[in-house]
Amino acid sequence: MSTLPTVGHLIGGKLTQGGTRQADVFNPATGQAEKRVLLADKATVEQAIANAQAAFPAWRNTPPLKRARVMGNLKVLLEAHADQICAMITAEHGKVMSDAMGELQRGIENVEYASYVPELLKGEHSKNVGPAIDSWSEFQALGVTAGITPFNFPAMVPLWMWPMAVACGNCFILKPSERDPSSTLRIAELALEAGLPPGVLNVVNGDKEAVDTLLTHPLVKAISFVGSTPIAEYIYATGCAHGKRVQALGGAKNHAVVMPDADVANAVNALMGAAYGSCGERCMAIPLVVAVGDETADAVIAGLKIEIAKMKVGPGTDATSDMGPLVTKPHFEKVRGYVDQGVAEGATLLVDGRGVKVEGHEEGYFLGPCLFDNVKPGMTIYQEEIFGPVLGVVRVKTLQEAMDLIDAHEYGNGTCIFTRDGEAARYFTDNIQVGMVGVNVPLPVPVAYHSFGGWKRSLFGDLHAYGPDAARFYTKRKTITQRWPSAGVREGTMFSFPSSK
Repeated sequence: MSTLPTVGHLIGGKLTQGGTRQADVFNPATGQAEKRVLLADKATVEQAIANAQAAFPAWRNTPPLKRARVMGNLKVLLEAHADQICAMITAEHGKVMSDAMGELQRGIENVEYASYVPELLKGEHSKNVGPAIDSWSEFQALGVTAGITPFNFPAMVPLWMWPMAVACGNCFILKPSERDPSSTLRIAELALEAGLPPGVLNVVNGDKEAVDTLLTHPLVKAISFVGSTPIAEYIYATGCAHGKRVQALGGAKNHAVVMPDADVANAVNALMGAAYGSCGERCMAIPLVVAVGDETADAVIAGLKIEIAKMKVGPGTDATSDMGPLVTKPHFEKVRGYVDQGVAEGATLLVDGRGVKVEGHEEGYFLGPCLFDNVKPGMTIYQEEIFGPVLGVVRVKTLQEAMDLIDAHEYGNGTCIFTRDGEAARYFTDNIQVGMVGVNVPLPVPVAYHSFGGWKRSLFGDLHAYGPDAARFYTKRKTITQRWPSAGVREGTMFSFPSSK
């Protein structure tokens, strides 16, 4: 019997057990299991749904301003407990503490935006659309909603979802990644402390059994998902087939175009963080540099090699580490396999991180930064999302050739261009078939009061995540047309639509 601490669920405002199966939660810096997480079975998820449904009527009828104040309280609590939350993220994900702090801050910004919900829920009103007839719209809560979130941002991505959902009057079931569940659960506990009534937010840890229960249960009205494209497609198809509103954010393969006139030193600095930050485990990471002209490519590569040589790979708890480990041993082996395949398919491996060893952490899942030159479309490391610290340089002759490569790729999540030429930047941003675009900004992740989402096979569904789109995703519009005839006046039968004519 395992003596490791157990991570359970939060249902109806209480920490609870549920499910007979368990999974190890590893510290990726040591390779050792430090916790066990319970995997919810169907009955456990149904218990969470029942609690959410029971809490919905009262929460729906709670004034939006009161719901917003809970979000304001939560923001204060998250800031007060930031060190604790980020230590949990680093212990289970592996990212360096400064990166965990950045993740949490972006999540807090979404909580703050959710506190503006009274403004976002205001409808429209028109008086006298017809004789003595008024019309207005309202945005009403859906009911029980759910979110399924990935391992790479255990604090931020859940905070993209449930704060706006509950601020709009819904109740929520969160199914976080079982690889790093502790910070997600701790934030949910703080939400209760902030004043969220029991049952409004429930957290169930689990795997496919939990996911499928959420996708098929008739009381769950909407599902939000972030993860890989094959799973996003499954979530979207299954959820839609069961009558649910679904937004499913999938994978990415983001290209950074570097023009001949770019400030190469600034581009290199930006690319270092974009490619190797969080060990490349970001859907907005830059795994491909598209250099326009051989001179540009040579200059960028020279700069990258200098900066890579300065990097320190080590545990995320070490303040001097620039990059931590990959999240699990299977993922480490998968990413290392991509590097092997890149070499086998003819790309030139300029910096090989496969031999990195961290003293005192020999069993950790550490892969050093890798840099390829002469990467070409059709190669596996060009086509597939690696989700690791692997950067490839593609050489092209013109901006249009670069754009054609980007537009031809199945993913359309993010891209950027480094240039001093305003005309080139404007042409690029106007015409590129990608959902989020940066100009001299390598990770064009929208702030909380804009919305996040890609194009093509990076997003399934019509509405993007967080920001204004979130308020529309988690509500449904109702339009009311009302007539109060004057007292004592009887009107004849009307066979046409009322109008102002």
